[in-house]
Amino acid sequence: MSATDPPEKPAAYDDLGALIINTSLKRKPSKSHTGLLLDVVDGIMSQAGVAVEQVHMLDHEVPPGVYPDMTEHGWDRDDWPKLWKQVQAADILVIGTPIWLGEESSVCRLLIERLYGMSGELNDEGQSIFYNKVGGCVITGNEDGMKHIGMSIVYALSHLGYTVPPQADCGWIGEAGPGPSYGDPKDDGPPVGFDNEFTQRNTTIMSWNLMHLAHILKEAGGIPAYGNDRRAWKAGCRFDHENPEHRA
Repeated sequence: MSATDPPEKPAAYDDLGALIINTSLKRKPSKSHTGLLLDVVDGIMSQAGVAVEQVHMLDHEVPPGVYPDMTEHGWDRDDWPKLWKQVQAADILVIGTPIWLGEESSVCRLLIERLYGMSGELNDEGQSIFYNKVGGCVITGNEDGMKHIGMSIVYALSHLGYTVPPQADCGWIGEAGPGPSYGDPKDDGPPVGFDNEFTQRNTTIMSWNLMHLAHILKEAGGIPAYGNDRRAWKAGCRFDHENPEHRA
């Protein structure tokens, strides 16, 4: 293939599952501007054959905390164990958040903390339970902070064990200060942001890179466990200061 030839479209990724979690502060999903851009991700992945589920975080009672079940730590109700089953089943996780005061929403931070609460779980290979899953994020707002929030979320996902592909964040921000949010109606033309080339391009790139990498990991049988098996990490895979024979 020459540099001028269009890339070949891959086969349908119908062996993959994706979970999209909207951490909007709006109680009703239909009112969420972030949800509108997450719908674009959903559409791209669904058309490629991926089984996509969307979760609006505030539809559920999820208390703060860093334990798998907070009812064991003083809370009367915790829907996280049910949501965790969806997270665990998904090959791809996409977190969507609005921007408030230059930061992700409090609901987004709560989600990351609950994900962190599962970091002690291991897969069958002795790796973090999040290994061989890929993650990315979608950010919307009408104030600065998109790249800062992307940096925070993508780092958190990587630290937990998610694999992060190139350009795994996307979003939309309007002019600084009060103004329309993504998807708000205009007097003429499409809703705000729908015709923004930067947003639509990066959302498309992120969606496909998540699918490509999830497919690659699945085809390869996942990341090799040697060196990252928490149950056996000392078994010849680390540097031994007492017996440094393998030094160059």
